[in-house]
Order: sequence, then C-alpha cells, then structure tokens
Amino acid sequence: MNDTIYAPATGAGRAAVAVVRVSGPRAADAVRALAGDLPKPRRAALRRLTREGIALDDALVLWFQGPASYTGEDAAEFHVHGGRAVVEALLEALAAEGLRLAEPGEFTRRAFENGKLDLTQAEGVADLIDAETEAQRRQALGQLGGALSQRYDAWRGLLVQALAMLEAAVDFPDEELPEDVAARARPGLEALEAEIGAALADASRGRRVRDGYRIALVGAPNAGKSTLLNALVERDAAIVTSTPGTTRDIIEVPLTLGGYKTLLADTAGLRTTEDTIEAEGVRRARAWAAEADLRLWVVDAAMFHVKQDEELDVVQPGDWAMVNKTDLVDAVRLAELREVLSARGLAVIELAARKPGGAEQARAALTAHVIQALSGAEFPAATRIRHAESLTEARTYLQRALSDVGLEVELAAEDVRLAARSLSRITGRIDPEDVLDRVFSSFCIGK
Repeated sequence: MNDTIYAPATGAGRAAVAVVRVSGPRAADAVRALAGDLPKPRRAALRRLTREGIALDDALVLWFQGPASYTGEDAAEFHVHGGRAVVEALLEALAAEGLRLAEPGEFTRRAFENGKLDLTQAEGVADLIDAETEAQRRQALGQLGGALSQRYDAWRGLLVQALAMLEAAVDFPDEELPEDVAARARPGLEALEAEIGAALADASRGRRVRDGYRIALVGAPNAGKSTLLNALVERDAAIVTSTPGTTRDIIEVPLTLGGYKTLLADTAGLRTTEDTIEAEGVRRARAWAAEADLRLWVVDAAMFHVKQDEELDVVQPGDWAMVNKTDLVDAVRLAELREVLSARGLAVIELAARKPGGAEQARAALTAHVIQALSGAEFPAATRIRHAESLTEARTYLQRALSDVGLEVELAAEDVRLAARSLSRITGRIDPEDVLDRVFSSFCIGK
C-alpha cells in the first residue's frame, strides 16, 4: 500500500456534483499540486483546481489526515461539478501527479487492512451500496455498524474461556487445580453449540433479505401464471395470449413486498411436449421452482382435475395453490377445489387475476408471508454463504470437542481452538489472500 490511489466515488454521467477520492502517502502532495494548499482537516474548503496554470474547476476540497480517515491513510476528496469533461480533467490531472486508478473495492480493502473495518463490516458497505429496499438498507447498516462482528466476537470470547480451562488441565496436570476443571468447560460449549445451531437454522433469512425472496409461479399452460404475474407487479411484464406455451423461458421480475425484495418468476407451462424449445423451458421451470423459497401453483378453476401429475411433482407441502379464474365457476366447484388442494398440504388462495383488483388478496397474503419469513427479533447470524460455511465448520469442531471432553482433553482443546479460528475467519482476522480478493472484487470502483 505504498502507492496512492484515486477514483470517482459517484456514478458516471451528468450530475450536479461529482466526488473524486484520493488515498495514500502522496494524497497531500496531490491536493497541494491541484488546490494550492491543504485545507484544515475534516473541513470543506472552496478551492480553484488548476493544472499547469490552467483552471479545471472550482471545487470543495476535504482533507482527512490518517489514521482519522475512511481508509486509515491520508485521504482527500474533491467535490467538483458533475460534467463529464470536468471529471475527466480532474482524473487526468491526478494521473499526471503519479497516482494510480483504484481497483474495485480498494478503498474499503485498505480500510480493512488498516483496522478501520472488519470483513463483515466491509461486506456491509457493499450491501449498503447495493440496497434496493428498506429491509436491505437496515440489514446492511446494522452489519456495517458491527452487529455481526459483536455476535461473532462474543462467541469467540466464550471459546477462549473454555479453551483456557481445557489447556489448564493439559498444561498443569500436577498443579492444585480443581479435578473437574476440564468438565467445567462443557456447559459453555454445549450452550454455544446450540446457539450456533439455531443461528444456522436461521442463516438463510439474512441471505434472502440481501438477495431477495424467490417466488416461482408454476402450473399448466393457460392457467393464468403470466396474468397473475402482471397483476402482482402492476405492469405488463409478461406476454399474455390464449395460445398454450407462450411463456417458454423464465421471466424474473423484482417486486418489493412489505419493504423486502422479492423475485417473482413466471415459468413455462408444465406439460409433456415434443417441441424442443418448449421442453427446455419446462426443464428450466422445474429447476427454478426447485430452488425457490415459495411456489405458487396456479390452477384454472374451470379446468383443474384431481390427477395433475405434470404439476404435482413440482409443488411441496406448504406451497400455495392459487385457484385462478374463480369468476368462471360456481361456489360448489370452489368448495370442491378448496377441499382437494387443502388435503395436499397447500394454502389455498382464490382469485380472478384478469379482473381489476382481482389479485389484491393474493398480493396482501404474499406481503404478510414475506414479512413473516424474513423479519426476526434478532439480527441474522449470516448474510452470505461464506458466513454459514464457517459457522457450520465451527459447530462441527464444537461437537467433536464435546465428545472428547473428559476423555481426550488435548483433542478437545485443539477442536475448540479450530472452532475459534473458524469464527475469526468470518470477520477476516486470519483470512487468506484469496478470500479477500473474492470479497472485495464485487465492490464498485471508488469504494
């Protein structure tokens, strides 16, 4: 980190203001070269930026003396007018001063390497930038504020206490220690193993808030899947015709329900077909539905019959049966359908998607379901797959340690040490270089 980097911190294109950031040992030299002098730290100052005597722009310049900066290094920001020509001129001037254009995520990576953030907080920065919903914003801001770090550090502290007891029994067998000193570690380890187990059971919640709750619309051709999709998202996202097999590929549409991101997928009608393209669409529909968090089985109230083999192997107990076209059948028929579908472990929602307001009940029910599925009293213990992987690893070591306590104390101590190492890996205390590369490569330039 001996070189000094720069990058625009705002998006490309025409805007009122653009921000260009600089960080590194030559940041002060760059500010002096362009603005004439250094402003007082952490105070904005109006300066005319010049290069070789030619004016570039009138800008607000901020100076952050390390380590009191985002990156922990000497850093500066130039707030200039947002025209493309102005920004390009400033970037060229910084390059001429010998500075290097930053790589994606390099500012935040330097903040991590200088101890300003841990790895989960750095990931929170990326998630906050990408946040599209209120729930994503809250989760990312909590993670940036250290909600995950505090939980992992508390768990690691419990492991250190247990490890101290186990190592005392190993290293000082002849000292006047209580005979059950190693056994005293067991209750804490058992409680922690159970807590991590509960966290793993809840691990998908954080990832679904971040990535979106996936809902697949499945069913026979012409059951009304595309019509229902359009009604739920309140726009013509999918083509609707009376020709069976119109939808042949997955149509994914993002939708915010109750402040949470969801992803609705209209899929090809499930049926046996000789058409190669439609058959591929059916295969993709089954694959997407299998990975979805919830499947909405759209059935035509007028055409549904008890044996629906093409569709039944896709839906699962707990999924929803969306009884569509209820305006075309009588109450007796609806009662029969309700009884048959409920007996299969499905929640039954009745609607007429093609009618104005015909899907409002379905939308309200989905909103309530998503809120219930994704909200929780506690901050989620994992927001990325790598968190869950390390938690699983730590729990495995704990279970092994518990089987060794009282029998092979040395082995138990080593397993507790490995469990602590797994938790440390989440916050990045001991992460190898390739893990850091993977985390920060997803950032945008300038962050």
